[in-house]
Amino acid sequence: MSVQSATAPPATDATSYLDLGISLAVNNWPALALAVESNWGGPKSNDKRDWLCGAISEMLVDRPETDAEDLEDVLIQVMNDEFDVVVDDDTAADVAIEIMEMKVQTARGDFSYIRDMWEKFQIKSQQKSASSAMFKQVESKDEDQETDGDESDDGEDIDMDDAPALVRAPREKVEPEVDEDGFTMVKKR
Repeated sequence: MSVQSATAPPATDATSYLDLGISLAVNNWPALALAVESNWGGPKSNDKRDWLCGAISEMLVDRPETDAEDLEDVLIQVMNDEFDVVVDDDTAADVAIEIMEMKVQTARGDFSYIRDMWEKFQIKSQQKSASSAMFKQVESKDEDQETDGDESDDGEDIDMDDAPALVRAPREKVEPEVDEDGFTMVKKR
């Protein structure tokens, strides 16, 4: 379960709104966002976050007695197991409370909070994509670039000499100085 695309309209029934709210709350959780962005859960960090959203949704349906503390425990456990992150601040509790409040609101037919979250998410996504567009890598087709004549496009490797070993030059060995009593003098370097 992932956050709906920026062009998709918000959900129309209570369950769909709750699923959207769960996705938004989980995606807005800074600890998880950093873990996903940094791939702390491996190359499939996005999938793990989406799986977490679905697992929370299923948990709320299958176990209606679930409270914010249960949900907080799940969030902390998943962060630890899947992303190797120990969450020791109260952000997991904040996310759990927010999700439980959305559950109560959607049960009453009040979707205004989730709609507001959705609008903020869309604006944030548009700003993020606009700022990332400013920093896209541009491939230069400049003909003035210097190239070696050794480049070949036939897919073969170019033979290169081995790089020289990085070895320090040997130091001149200093002979120890022994005095008339047989003691070795210690000198500063």
